[in-house]
Parts: sequence; C-alpha cells; structure tokens
Amino acid sequence: MNVPDATTGGAVAHAVIGVDGALLSADPAIAMLNSRAGGVLGSRLAIPQLAAAAWLARRLGIVVCRRVTVADDDSDVELWVRAQPEGERIRIAASGWIERPAWRPTCDPLPLLNDGGLSWETDATLRLTFVSPGTARLQGFDPLTLLGRPLTILFGFDEGAGGAMPILDALARRRPFREQPALLRPTGQPVILSASIRPDAQGEFGGLTGSASFVETVDRQDPLSSVFTTGLDKALRAPLLRIVAHADAIGAATDGPVAADYVDYAADIASAGRHLMALVDDLVDLQAIERPDFTPAAVPIDLAEGARRAAALLSVRADHAGVTILKPAADERAPAIGDARRVLQILVNLIGNAVRYTPNGGAVALDVGLSGPTARITVTDHGKGIAPQDQERVFGKFERVDPNEVGGNGLGLFIARRLARAMGGDLTLASAPGEGARFTLTLPTGTLPSA
Repeated sequence: MNVPDATTGGAVAHAVIGVDGALLSADPAIAMLNSRAGGVLGSRLAIPQLAAAAWLARRLGIVVCRRVTVADDDSDVELWVRAQPEGERIRIAASGWIERPAWRPTCDPLPLLNDGGLSWETDATLRLTFVSPGTARLQGFDPLTLLGRPLTILFGFDEGAGGAMPILDALARRRPFREQPALLRPTGQPVILSASIRPDAQGEFGGLTGSASFVETVDRQDPLSSVFTTGLDKALRAPLLRIVAHADAIGAATDGPVAADYVDYAADIASAGRHLMALVDDLVDLQAIERPDFTPAAVPIDLAEGARRAAALLSVRADHAGVTILKPAADERAPAIGDARRVLQILVNLIGNAVRYTPNGGAVALDVGLSGPTARITVTDHGKGIAPQDQERVFGKFERVDPNEVGGNGLGLFIARRLARAMGGDLTLASAPGEGARFTLTLPTGTLPSA
C-alpha cells in the first residue's frame, strides 16, 4: 500500500463509527485501508487496531489516543489514532501515517494455521489488539468485544508437557513458545497455543503474535499441580510489581503533569498488573490446597470478628463503588474451629465479589449465627443473581458464569470452597436471577478463648 497523499504533511483522515461498530463514513485513506482489510462502508470496521480504539473509547466514555501499527500486505502502516465519543458514535482521526516494511520474525517463526485455527495478537501489556474475526464468529463469539481486554479473557491456561506452562516461561525469558494447552473461554473449546514475541520500535517487548489450534480433547483433570514452582512465582512477581509501580507513578504524575488520557491508560495498566498478581497468588494457593498433605490450622476463632476484619479491608473499595457493608455488631460472636488466616481469605473473596455485583447505593449484608454443631456466616448481595444451572459451576476450577465480565479468574470460589471443606465446613450458594446471591460459610462450632 502506498500511503495516500492526503495523510502526509500532518493532514488528518477521519472516520465515523456507529454504535454497532459499523464504519458509517470515512476519508479515502481510512476507506482504502478498511477495504484492503476486507471491510465495506456500512459494515463493521475491519481494521482491528482502529476498532479496538473505538470500542475502548465507547466503553470508557473518554477520548482514546494511541500509536498503532496496521499490517497491510507487505508493509506496515504506523499512525496516530484519536477516538472521540460523540453521542452514540465514535469519531476516528488518524494522522502521522508512516509506511514501513512489514515486521518478520528473525528466528523460530510460527507455523501457518492450517486447521481453521484462531489468530490473535496482544500489546505489551498483554491486552488483545487482534482476534481473527472470521474464525471467532464461526466459534460463536464477537471478537470486537475482546479487543483492549486482557489475554486471559480469551484463554484459560493449562500445564504443558512436564507440568510447565510455556507461556509463563516465554514471557519471563522474552522468547517464542509452542504447545501451550489452553481453553478458549468464550466457548470452552480446548486449544493449543503458539506465539512469537513482537518487538516494538525500540526493540523492547511489544506484545505477542499467536495462533490457537483447536484440538479434540485436552486432559484438564489437574490443570495446575505442584510443579507450579516457587521459582516461577518469584520470576513473575518481580516484573509485575515493577509494571504496577511504574504505572502508578505515571498515574500520580510524580515526575510532572501528565495528560488525562495517559493517566487513564496508566490506571488500566496498573489494574491489569494487579489482576495478574492476583492470578499468581491464586495459582500458588491452588498448588497448596491440592497437595495431599495440605492441612489448615484448627484452632478456636470468631467468625463475627473475621467478618468485621474482612469488611474493614474492603471498606475503601466499597466506598468507591457506592456500596455499604453491613457488618456484625461489635458484641456479636460466632465461635468456630478453623484457620483464621484462611477464613479471612474466604471472606475477603466473598465480600469482594458481593461488592462488585451490588449496584451503586446498595448494601452487602454479613450475618453470623450458630445452629447446633455449626457456626455460619452468610454474605448477601443485591446483584443480578445466578441462575440455578450455573450455581454449582461457579465453584469449579477456572469457571466463570460470564467470561466477558471484567475481573476474576475463575479460581476464587473454587479455592474458597476447598478451604472451607478442608476445615471441616462447607461453602454453599442460594440465588435466583434478579434476586442477588447468598453465600454461606459454615464451620464446626468451638469455644472462644477467654480474654
């Protein structure tokens, strides 16, 4: 493609995107690029990088500005994109067009897909920038809803040969990977992933370019075993901490004023980093609770005090969400036998989920009590509820009722129930669509130590 004259010399090409992602109008430069990507005026925008910017701008309700690279035959086109919400539409402005030779891998290239597999790409923060639209729609999901979201919203990762996870080693060592077993979250289809590292203009890590080949069966009986080692945990934790710290520093403008758009981007990066940190923590917990010798402490504890502590830890999050946490009164007691640290972990997970799903102005209630040999605490929210057919599934490993929802990794409730049962109790759910959810943690009763 030869970059049109209208885009050189600082000129800007414009386009308007409708509420359904359709390209309503476009200057010749964008229209030509869209046509070469297989799109037509009036249909969905076929340029993934521009579609991602438009979708993010609509989702956040802010102006999104970013530098993107669009592949076009044997060349890459670099341009600066500005996506601005205008009512129900998004106006795209593209400037600074630079045509360069297309990037080619220098070593270990990936095999071409020959089985109708799925192609995908991410940016440096592992957010999806491209999902092959034809294959995605054949599988029954809309790829545009995934653009700009973490890679884990598309794939759930399993162990590879020898118990390793190739993608984690590849990210730590900045090298390509193959034979990564995974689950395509929107459909539950087992896949095998391969990817190359894509460098940015400075030669640093710029993201992944990968493929997902569909397979008939994948043994998912034990997706994570004890071979998820402490060494790998440490290898991931250090770079993630640096990513979060740098993003927070940008957002706080510690080195001087920062444009509002970039503050938002920094917050997005920090949030993604914390999400990955939480996933690492959950994987470490999963490794621990699935060991045959795992035994939590069994000492006298107070479920009411645990509820008050968990509510205090989540008070800031609840305030930001406009949600009130109704915790047990200071004089309420619910003596039980269990592990205080693990009980707090369960309650933080349950209350955090309840805050997430409770609408602004609502409340999350924490009720404690005793019933014969059992002490209980019930966490009640007023969210959208869970259908009967999904109520057992939410306790499954890597299971989520709606994989497209932001947050969560499908491990929290699985770990919480395993911990409850390891302490001689249980974790149950009562819910109905539109009526919120009630999670009840039960433990054997005990006697509180004297003051």
